[in-house]
Amino acid sequence: MTAAGPVTVRRSHGYCRDCGQPGFAADALVGLDGWLTLRARGMVALAGLSDPFRKAGPLLEALAGWSVCAETVRRCCHRAAADARARRGELDGLPEEFATAGGDRELHIDAGKVNTPGGWRDVKVAVFACRERGEPALPEDYEQRDLPGPGVRCVVAEVEEAQAFGPRCLREARRLGVAADGSLSVLGDGAEWIWNIAEQHFAEATQVLDVYHGVEHLAGAAREAFGPGPAMREWLDKARQKLIADGYDGACRALAEPIADAEARRRMDGQAAGVLGYLGGQKGRLGYAERLRRGQAIGSGLVEGTIKQRVNLRLKRAAARWLPHHVGPFVEMMALADSPEWPEFWGTLAA
Repeated sequence: MTAAGPVTVRRSHGYCRDCGQPGFAADALVGLDGWLTLRARGMVALAGLSDPFRKAGPLLEALAGWSVCAETVRRCCHRAAADARARRGELDGLPEEFATAGGDRELHIDAGKVNTPGGWRDVKVAVFACRERGEPALPEDYEQRDLPGPGVRCVVAEVEEAQAFGPRCLREARRLGVAADGSLSVLGDGAEWIWNIAEQHFAEATQVLDVYHGVEHLAGAAREAFGPGPAMREWLDKARQKLIADGYDGACRALAEPIADAEARRRMDGQAAGVLGYLGGQKGRLGYAERLRRGQAIGSGLVEGTIKQRVNLRLKRAAARWLPHHVGPFVEMMALADSPEWPEFWGTLAA
């Protein structure tokens, strides 16, 4: 099967003089590896990345006039994903873009969930990005500011423990030429394993707690103290600005602010220790005001969006079960398809 449709190929069948194995000697010369040509394999892989495998055949039929079965799509995608990971070190497209891109270097880390035959498992995802700085902003304006999107990004993913995922991130940083020093910002949602990776492999990088996760702890206290309604929103708006303006000290002042309602004050006091205990463990990661003044990111939405698009929308289909060793390469290949390394990867297979 070619990209243009089926073609009948007749060639001589022979045996290797040394090993006696049968084969078609000319296949390697004309680019045949199985019954799909390299270009056709690329088309099947793209179709399988965007839709469930069972829908890829009808998509190919509509766009190219030929189709393959769902099992062929599945096998083709997993083979391509494994090949892409094995040849990652041979690809130069993203390292070249990272070398020339302006702006700050960022590393966003988080985890999603994927269903496997053994139950739900974490798939850890890291996104490297280069981002130009935006205009300076004040704490009260952070949600309205126009932060530039990343100029270039790269994704690594795997179902594995943090002890193995950390070195994987470091290898990718080295491939991309991203320095593991103070010029790098590591952004995450506060999970301990994320900061362990940062401290073990990117010790000089700036660590930033995703601002929405920090604010959510204040929001939880507000809900318990006031219940839903205007009083809760008014208190949270002020507390949010104090946290962003002054970090941990701002949160302390917000939680100690006088509250006229004695019962609400009592409930807030009951929540304060938990909130301050959490934020106290994140003290060095709450430098939001300075980053806003410099026009830098204070949220880890880049990796959360990647998980939503690459994991939740594609891998969490009804009744879908994924073998753990297929998940990481598949997520990486979805990102690869949107990068300059996609045609380069297929070129390495043709060489």
